[in-house]
Amino acid sequence: MTIFKQRPKMKKILLLGSGELGKELTIALQRYGQTVIAVDSYPDAPAMQVADEFEVINMLDGEALEALVQKHRPDLVVPEIEAIRTEKLYEFEQRGIEVIPSAKATNFTMDRRRIRDLAAQDLGIRTAPYRYAASANELKAALTEVGLPAVIKPLMSSSGKGQSIIKTEAEAETAWETAQSKGRGDQMEVIVEGFIDFDFEITLLTVTQKEGPTLFCPPIGHRQERGDYQESWQPQQMKPEQLKEAQEMAAQVTAALGGAGIWGVEFFIASDAVYFSELSPRPHDTGMVTLAGTQNFNEFELHARAILGWPIPEVTQERWGANAVILSPIQEEVTPSYSGMEVASTYPQSDIRIFGKPICRLYRRMGVALVYDRPGTDLLALRQKAAEIATKIQIHAKE
Repeated sequence: MTIFKQRPKMKKILLLGSGELGKELTIALQRYGQTVIAVDSYPDAPAMQVADEFEVINMLDGEALEALVQKHRPDLVVPEIEAIRTEKLYEFEQRGIEVIPSAKATNFTMDRRRIRDLAAQDLGIRTAPYRYAASANELKAALTEVGLPAVIKPLMSSSGKGQSIIKTEAEAETAWETAQSKGRGDQMEVIVEGFIDFDFEITLLTVTQKEGPTLFCPPIGHRQERGDYQESWQPQQMKPEQLKEAQEMAAQVTAALGGAGIWGVEFFIASDAVYFSELSPRPHDTGMVTLAGTQNFNEFELHARAILGWPIPEVTQERWGANAVILSPIQEEVTPSYSGMEVASTYPQSDIRIFGKPICRLYRRMGVALVYDRPGTDLLALRQKAAEIATKIQIHAKE
């Protein structure tokens, strides 16, 4: 007699944002047997290439979002980018559709004003001094209060896009224009932050579960240029008491926002203090280093398990690793082609990821080089190796 087990109920997931992070999340979810509909504002986005279905819409259009939900009837809505009409998420949640990690969390964290005020004013968490500005003139006025140098950021952006560090008031106009042209969404306002003299910055990947304790991944160090990350490594060496303080802050702010999933919580680490910087309610770009097998679960697997409500008993460090981004050197927007993968593949204890973006432009992230070694290895040497591998991959305009 043959006994057939009933197939477990799988979930239909509407993924709002289909870049490289969404692609890796889609792969993780599909390996767990789930169905993913990938959504973005342009066709052939990376996650669309591996998803079960895809849709192309303007996600700032509330009616278009509503039409998608009516069409697909998803169990979960998973926002992966900032440019979304987040007010609609509250409506979906009220109708019984689960929003990841929650409509409140998505709404707050996709607007720097909300998340900064929550951390600094409501929770009393240490941050840089800050003000808001809705014009270039207001930006200049804010500089007199927070001081120079200062960091100017759009209220809605990711991966440092639209961000500037200015050292004189004369640079304020340019910083304002940069924020307006490179920020995401339809908000014009910026946050003006006093500059902190920090030793390094970290991403603390924090996992909240539907049932079970909040877990923390080993801290990830990273380096930025032009407001965008260029390399990351895990673990970032730091004092145990500083790490403990960062974990307590991360637990506090994620609990206030609610919901299950992985959070990229960023901190500035100074010699005398830990400062909360910002937070993303989803896998973080610097966390791509976990694709090098640095943990028992990479950040995308952790996010998938958490949002599905599957237990995560622990997060353990298995290797030390680093990654370096592969950037487009091409000024104009063109369809890319690649060479050098064979040479890049000759390096031991390494791997590469080409994201599959249909269009490249100057400094756009098109892939990453990943390296790893045993715990206790030379992290600087790992970083240098990852950077060397990244240079072996050449991007060209497709003929």
